This record gives sequence, C-alpha cells and structure tokens, in this order.
Amino acid sequence: MTRHTLSVLVEDKPGVLARVASLFSRRGFNIESLAVGPTEIPDVSRMTIVVSVERLLLEQVTKQLNKLINVLKIVELDESTSVQRALALVKVRADAESRSSVLEIVQLFRAKVVDVATDAVTIEVTGDEPKIEALLRLLEPYGIKELVESGVIALGRGSRGINDRSLRPADRTA
Repeated sequence: MTRHTLSVLVEDKPGVLARVASLFSRRGFNIESLAVGPTEIPDVSRMTIVVSVERLLLEQVTKQLNKLINVLKIVELDESTSVQRALALVKVRADAESRSSVLEIVQLFRAKVVDVATDAVTIEVTGDEPKIEALLRLLEPYGIKELVESGVIALGRGSRGINDRSLRPADRTA
C-alpha cells in the first residue's frame, strides 16, 4: 500500500464530512489523517485526507467522491510538489532538573513553549511528520504526559491553486 494525500474542496454544509468519511469506511480504508477547514472562498471548505491504499482502489474511491453533490474538486497532492504540515501539542515532564534540557530540545526544533507549570511544559510544534516524530523521540525519555496532533494540512507548491472562483457553491448548477 502507498500513502496518498488528497485535497478535497467541498461545500461547507452539515453532513458533508460524514458522507466523505463513510465512503472510506465502507471500503475498509483507515484514514490516517483528516483535517477540515475554511478556504478563501466563502462556503467552501478544504478537507485534507491522508490514506494508505493501493492506487487502483484510491481511484475507485475518488470516482465515488466526485459523485457526491457537495464535493467540488479532488486533487492528489504529491509530497515533492506540495507543502504538508501538522501541529502537535506535547505536555512533557520538566522539573527543575530537566527543564533546561527540555528547553534546548524545543529550541533545536524551532518549537514553542506555550504553557509552563512547576513540573511540566506544554510545547507547540509545527512541521512535517518526520520532524514531529523526531521531537517526540527526544522528549520521550523525559516523560510525555499528554499529546495531541492535528491532521496533516497541505497545499500545492507554486502559484497555481486547485480552486478558482468558479467553485462557489452558489454558482454551481446541478
């Protein structure tokens, strides 16, 4: 199986996320990462979906996604021609003895400390998945108390975008 990142533009309406996710679920595909947010076009959202699946099966799901009335456009983003980032918040043990070591690691990864307690610090890190995984490996010996990661978000590199003004939901005809 190979890993694929899909950028899916959809109408911002209730139930669209459930319908898209259910297409993958019915096929038995595990969505590794899912992030949804607004775009520069009113009433249009972008779903970034990361899934590991064979190309032929992905093409079948993509065709089914295109049949959904609220799906406006689907593009597969290649890692070499796109910018892909995730966000992680990590609460790590950091008492008086270990705090300086933890802060050095934070600086090394250009992460930020967003909360400090007497026995822990909460760190915000953004980057590609290998960067986040490397940071977590270095913080693990100190004791990770809590961790949350966002889904991957991605855009194609360069000036071209996958959407244009013709994607406004109000302008589409069924």
